[in-house]
Amino acid sequence: MHFSFEPLTLKTRHVFAISRGASDTFGGAIVKIEDDGVVGLGEAAPSAFYGENRGTVLAVIEHLRSEIPDDPFSLEEARRRMDALIGGNPAAKAAIDIALHDLVSKKLGVPLYRFLGLSGEKTPFTSFTIGIDDVELMKQRAVEASEFSILKIKVGTDRDEQVLDAIRSVTDRTLRVDANCAWGPREAIRRISVLEQFDIEFVEQPIAPGDAEAMRFVRENVSVPIIADESVKTSSDINALVGAVDGINIKLMKCGGIREALKMIHTARALGMKVMLGCMVESSIGITAAAHLSPEVDYADLDGNLLLKADPYAGVEIKQGRLVLPSEAGLGVRAKDDSTS
Repeated sequence: MHFSFEPLTLKTRHVFAISRGASDTFGGAIVKIEDDGVVGLGEAAPSAFYGENRGTVLAVIEHLRSEIPDDPFSLEEARRRMDALIGGNPAAKAAIDIALHDLVSKKLGVPLYRFLGLSGEKTPFTSFTIGIDDVELMKQRAVEASEFSILKIKVGTDRDEQVLDAIRSVTDRTLRVDANCAWGPREAIRRISVLEQFDIEFVEQPIAPGDAEAMRFVRENVSVPIIADESVKTSSDINALVGAVDGINIKLMKCGGIREALKMIHTARALGMKVMLGCMVESSIGITAAAHLSPEVDYADLDGNLLLKADPYAGVEIKQGRLVLPSEAGLGVRAKDDSTS
């Protein structure tokens, strides 16, 4: 197999802000694995919160490339070798894992979701995320996102109630809120109790990770479901959250790719939890890879590519807010400047 990779820079239409920071530029990497003329594509979209950046991603991919099995179908073995060689670094591993899945399903001539035994007809609606900004701008973006029946509102400022009130004044669509660890437990209860009046579907990650009992305390004292995001990176984190949250948010870039994401879905289901698929700011490579898993989940927040000024790739589509998977073999992703990719 021939293995190559290159840096990727993505720019968002607007500065994208959450409770712990803001940026309009996101650095990642693209991986290409070729075997017998078939090319698999993968993407790394690192997050500093999980200890990664573009520099670490490029260094780790270079470190891991020699560990990939000669047989691209050895997907579990590839994951084991990567984990044995280096801990953490999930976005770098995800790029390789996604490229291998794209490659093998292309070799079989089937879309990735079929290779995984899933139905392409059972995809969920995705939410559209509105980052923290001026109240009127957030209201305007809610109006502009008219195609989406679900909006995810980033919160964690002293303007949260104003924001939700403003958005509710222009829409009766489903609203989810995401605090990205902004509050302490007691503050979370106070804040959520105020926001409940706006008929929110659930709250994502109200407090910092690492204290399941604190999360349980929040959940037991509010009337809306709690979804864990930063608190759950891989399947090994799920059991500790039983009873503390109602569901988990899985991201390929924090768990290390499709193999581990599938394991997380099955683990959460076995433990009676709801499952959400989320994303970082990513191109259509990463978003489409996650979308192929979406028939197995309850909630989707796969809109990172929609926040971009220019997405260099095309893949999964959104029609009336629902994810529509490509029918081509593999991920079904192509470079926009090359229809043969």
